[in-house]
Amino acid sequence: MNIALWIVAAVLGAACLAGGAMKVAQPTEKLAAGGFGWVEDFGSGPVKAIGILEMLAGVGLILPGALGIAPVLVPLAALGLALLMVGAAVTHVRRHEAQPIVVNVVLLAVAAFVMWGRFGPYSF
Repeated sequence: MNIALWIVAAVLGAACLAGGAMKVAQPTEKLAAGGFGWVEDFGSGPVKAIGILEMLAGVGLILPGALGIAPVLVPLAALGLALLMVGAAVTHVRRHEAQPIVVNVVLLAVAAFVMWGRFGPYSF
């Protein structure tokens, strides 16, 4: 199970890093044109902040456990990501967007799996 948690955390972390970097690097107009219509409801600052939080979650899912430095940050990063996904799902529900909600729920479930494993029976 420890190996499964490492794999899931690594894949989830990589996805968070990529998604967060995209939100930080691209202007909101380009994001909106590329299928991220929700950015129209937010300014540039909050979108960049969400991207930074996603990137921090991605780093927090991998580095503390791999380096053995403050490994309690791994489940805390998963908790933070789960909270981000709840906020994202609420945003998509308000916008009546069904497809992104599925993605948010899947990412929430994966983050919850990492949280359960690293806070519980398979902690570092």
